[in-house]
Amino acid sequence: MIPALVVDGLSVHFFLDQGVVRAVDGVSFTLEPGKTLGIVGESGSGKTVIGLSILRIVPPPGRIVGGKILLRMENDGNGPTQLDLTTLDPHGHQAKEIRGSDVGMIFQEPMNSFSPVHSVGSQIVEALRLHSDVSKPEARNRAIEMLAKVGIPHPEKRIDAYPHQLSGGMRQRAMIAMALVCNPRILIADEPTTALDVTVQAQILDLLRALQEEFGMAIIFISHNLGVIAEISHEVLVIYFGRVMEHAPVDVLFTEPLHPYTKALLKSVPGIDTPVRSHLATIEGTLPDPHAAIPGCPFFARCTVCSGNTICRDDPYHLTKVADRHFVACPVICVNI
Repeated sequence: MIPALVVDGLSVHFFLDQGVVRAVDGVSFTLEPGKTLGIVGESGSGKTVIGLSILRIVPPPGRIVGGKILLRMENDGNGPTQLDLTTLDPHGHQAKEIRGSDVGMIFQEPMNSFSPVHSVGSQIVEALRLHSDVSKPEARNRAIEMLAKVGIPHPEKRIDAYPHQLSGGMRQRAMIAMALVCNPRILIADEPTTALDVTVQAQILDLLRALQEEFGMAIIFISHNLGVIAEISHEVLVIYFGRVMEHAPVDVLFTEPLHPYTKALLKSVPGIDTPVRSHLATIEGTLPDPHAAIPGCPFFARCTVCSGNTICRDDPYHLTKVADRHFVACPVICVNI
């Protein structure tokens, strides 16, 4: 079966006056229909740029400089085919058609994603009519149905509300409704629960799972919250400095992490038995200079395992398969397995 999405060696660079920032540096993964891939990492690791690249909306001066993004396309009569999204003109008709109809996105802050001078409903209706041949009354009815489906009370009234008239949780639900109104086959959720309290977070995660089961869509869930990633993902991609440090099924990653960066991230998460007011573990140091070209492991300077082992610093970066669906980019760990 052809996967919903294949990202192969994706590289995205930002060409600034100070130098080149390698925001995404050779990332690869496969997304199956009906499954959720979690992408986790520190702020500035390149997670969001991966999502923007799939939609072909990377802001200038950034651009895709390498790799492929293969989207499964349903071809009537001839079976499914794959379309390389990197070959499309970002401003062209086909790229615009794919956004929303085939791939939807929930952005991190809905207040900045909705137009403040138009009602929420009018923006959902506009998105639907852009990709579907429906009348305005029919589009409005479908928008009301979708607002109800995502749990917004009195949707027939809320549809005429402006973004500032809705709470943070309601705005996020409205953003989900707009992303799903055209029934996309892939949903990219970029930190969709970051600004919400834990109760609303749980509701949003339950909602995404229910909608995934109903529509059979694949989800890319981007977050720095490991608890949320564990709750919703089937597989997890750990990103650092634009590169994949570890890629594994969610249960394997949380019970048998291998890369030192993955272990450090997990140690920083408080557990049920963590003493009150105790100091949480931190990762010493900071991300490398974004303009630096690092041939080996970008985590080298902060790693407590390699202990100055120059193989980590000098050996070309390589993602090694250590078990079924489990990949690690650590020379020291892989040599000892």
